[in-house]
Amino acid sequence: MQSLFSLTAGASVRWHDLPGKGIPVVFIHGLGCASSYEYPRIVADPAFGGRRAILIDLPGYGFSDKPRDYDYSIAHQADVVIEVINALTLPQCHIYGHSMGGSIAIEVAARLRERVGKLVVSEPNFHAGGGEYSRIIVEKPEAEFVSHVYDQMLANQTSPWKGSAQNAAPWAMWRGAKSLVEGTSPSWMEIFLSLSCSRELIFGEQSLPDNDFQYVSQNDIPVAVVPQAGHSMSWENPSALAEALNKEFSQG
Repeated sequence: MQSLFSLTAGASVRWHDLPGKGIPVVFIHGLGCASSYEYPRIVADPAFGGRRAILIDLPGYGFSDKPRDYDYSIAHQADVVIEVINALTLPQCHIYGHSMGGSIAIEVAARLRERVGKLVVSEPNFHAGGGEYSRIIVEKPEAEFVSHVYDQMLANQTSPWKGSAQNAAPWAMWRGAKSLVEGTSPSWMEIFLSLSCSRELIFGEQSLPDNDFQYVSQNDIPVAVVPQAGHSMSWENPSALAEALNKEFSQG
């Protein structure tokens, strides 16, 4: 595992650089997750095509540091990802982001411009208001969430998400959720549609129908569906997600 001290976060961020062929794919995880936990199964799947993969644990998650005095905003998490990409001296990369990571990936692509070969996002937050978990998390003040709501949330969890969420900093989750609920201007949807790089949107079959999926498709951006899966597609059907990513990055 590699690391650098992020000037943005004021802490160390860590990642796996898994060897493989072609343009490297940078993975950006969602709220309460960690790329080191969620994506090795995807990258190791033969359907992924043996591509080089950079699995970043964002500050506050997984193996990365969890500073108390960092805001964990979508914009600043995007800055951290760019720090990692620059440290690796990647002249070009593909980017994959899921859920909150999709919103971060959109901001990264907007800033790196021609250095991004293809951007693929799966069920990202396109608009202010957040997703289901973001809204639940910020229902209570940060101090209350950190002191006991976080533990209650984990106690009620039985999905694989619990494994990564229990290793996430609760203050990172709350502040990240707050940033998703607040959104940005222009919206992540507007930024996504304006990007010059090749783009693709993925949804789990069980998450459809969805207005954003339909809207993106109507704007002539390719879309793909992971069968027999919902929002947690990396756990629900990892081989199908690996196949979809390999296909999309082959077309990048």
